[in-house]
Amino acid sequence: MTTLMLERPEDGPAIETLIDTAFGAERFKKTVYKFRDGVPPIPALCFVAYDVGKLVGSLRFWPILVNGDTEAILLGPLAVDPARRGEGIGVALMWHGLAEAQRQGHRIVILVGDYDYYAKFGFRREPCDRLDLPGWVDRKRFLARGLVPGAVDNLSGMIEKWVPEAERRKDVA
Repeated sequence: MTTLMLERPEDGPAIETLIDTAFGAERFKKTVYKFRDGVPPIPALCFVAYDVGKLVGSLRFWPILVNGDTEAILLGPLAVDPARRGEGIGVALMWHGLAEAQRQGHRIVILVGDYDYYAKFGFRREPCDRLDLPGWVDRKRFLARGLVPGAVDNLSGMIEKWVPEAERRKDVA
């Protein structure tokens, strides 16, 4: 039986091995990885899936900004042990993570991923027609989802690396 729980510090090495296996070293060249460099994931939104004492899945969310002031979260990576794909582990992690993000008051989730997979979770391409990333992205894989009604309806601008609110206030003072 697969169990979902918050990621623990001791899960780190197994998560890195899983992500390496699932995505390889090429992932570091992708634009979305720039948002993660030097920014920790949101601890309360990092989940793992275990089955018989073995880590078989992982999902993390990262803080980002749109236009320097609209807070959002970046989903990814969602990784599942290749030998366990198709068993619903990723689906369970996704629904759990989105529900928890909504419960915690987050409004907007952005990701770059397979549309056919993420559409079933409510992700759409259209909100990203008005968004930009500071690097190349396959526009067909650039997706967003509101966690509250209307959250992505008028969203537009550049997605940026997260900066703590206190530092953002210093910039305008």
